[in-house]
Amino acid sequence: MSKWTAVTPLRKEKHFIVSGVVPPDDDKLPAEQFVLEAVYSGNSQIIHWRELLDEERWIQGWK
Repeated sequence: MSKWTAVTPLRKEKHFIVSGVVPPDDDKLPAEQFVLEAVYSGNSQIIHWRELLDEERWIQGWK
């Protein structure tokens, strides 16, 4: 359950936690998608782990 901060919040959704893992179609492959849940609203979205590396959109931890 890692924590993330949106650089540009939308709909007051700034802080997020990784609340789940989307299992890959092939059990031999690593998971690449995660469920990201907004702390403020509880809204969830599926996100590819590479998107979280974009420093213009995401900061690891809560700021």
